Amino acid sequence: MTAEAFLQDFHHVATIGATPNNGVHRQAGTDEDRQTRDWFAGFAAEHGWEVRVDGIGNMFALLEFRPGAKFVLIGSHLDSQPLGGRFDGAYGVLAGLHAAARIEAKVRAGGELPPFNLAVVNWFNEEGARFAPSIMGSSVYAGIMDREQMLEVRDLQGVSVREALAGIGYLGTDEAPEPVSYAEIHIEQGRILEREGLTIGAVDSSWYTQKLDIEVLGEQSHTGATAMADRHDALVAASKIVLMVHDVTGNFEEEALVSSVGQLTLEPNSPIVVARRVHLVADLRSNSPEIVKSARDSLLADIAALAEEHDIKINVKDFDIRANQYYPESGVELTEKMAANLGLGVRRIQTMAGHDSVAMNRIVPSVMMFIPSVDGVSHCEREFTTDADMLAGLDALTAVAAELVNGALLEDEGSVRAAEGDATSAAGANS
Repeated sequence: MTAEAFLQDFHHVATIGATPNNGVHRQAGTDEDRQTRDWFAGFAAEHGWEVRVDGIGNMFALLEFRPGAKFVLIGSHLDSQPLGGRFDGAYGVLAGLHAAARIEAKVRAGGELPPFNLAVVNWFNEEGARFAPSIMGSSVYAGIMDREQMLEVRDLQGVSVREALAGIGYLGTDEAPEPVSYAEIHIEQGRILEREGLTIGAVDSSWYTQKLDIEVLGEQSHTGATAMADRHDALVAASKIVLMVHDVTGNFEEEALVSSVGQLTLEPNSPIVVARRVHLVADLRSNSPEIVKSARDSLLADIAALAEEHDIKINVKDFDIRANQYYPESGVELTEKMAANLGLGVRRIQTMAGHDSVAMNRIVPSVMMFIPSVDGVSHCEREFTTDADMLAGLDALTAVAAELVNGALLEDEGSVRAAEGDATSAAGANS
């Protein structure tokens, strides 16, 4: 597969769900998601690869070199954030498909038959934009989340994951391939590589993450006729919580903690009605679990005081907690070696964002690689990575995957490390 073929495929897939400002709107379980899945299946069919779809909608394109052998998995996700970027996730899937085609061509041309098979995966609902929590498909595959529970998660319109997948024809029943290792390449979504003029990031660990599911319960009343003293405005209290979540970062060293409220819904959402209920999700992340836990405790105390001050009820639940993950040292070294062999600048780097590799690293040795993001922006239409960097990353992924199917990282199988405190998930916390 040529560089030109990869770029043609990548830029074609970017037209599915394209937005006017060069982004994509392709949330999980939508018709746009179906179209990209159909394209993925078509690519596999053209190459004679078997396609499987499991019970949570994960798609696998299988290259079976040795019947009965385990599979090296490579890939990412094709779903996007609302008005998101065209590189996030999709690049990793397209790079995985083209890397697999290159490896197969070399084997078919008389190269040594590898001891392991290869599968390219498109994980379901990595973004978690429509259905919370995120990293859903890979977490179910890894046994971290319960499949039946996740199938019952509903979006803001009341549509369940089960209904959405069935509606687009991708609620599968196939057996997923048994993994031996995993590799994923992704845009950095930060500006470290760009700032340092490097092409490849060898991810060695992930940040500790947790979310708070917050429900503010006030009393519905008339915006004009109700005296100010008689109001129990859920939105006023919720707005103060948004600021609390933002301001809690000031309790710690600069950039030691990042926080945000990214989703907020209110009822009844009428211009002449004081809000009776607001639901919001707060996101706390740090490399230090202690910092996240301290910020959480501080917020809980402030929220309790706020509820008393406003004479309303506020319910707070922990969910989607992910411990630090440490990628195998041999995998980091493999990325560094392959990048050096290709003449690509490389450095070790952490991921502050969650990725499917964070889930996969819980069960098999996993490799995570980054390529640069222009201006460090992501989850928006302005997200951008150059063709040159994408092609360099494709070369690096191909080299790494070729090593994996030939047994690299075997010494790490079954010895994946996780920080103290396993990730937990309050599934279905989407209301």
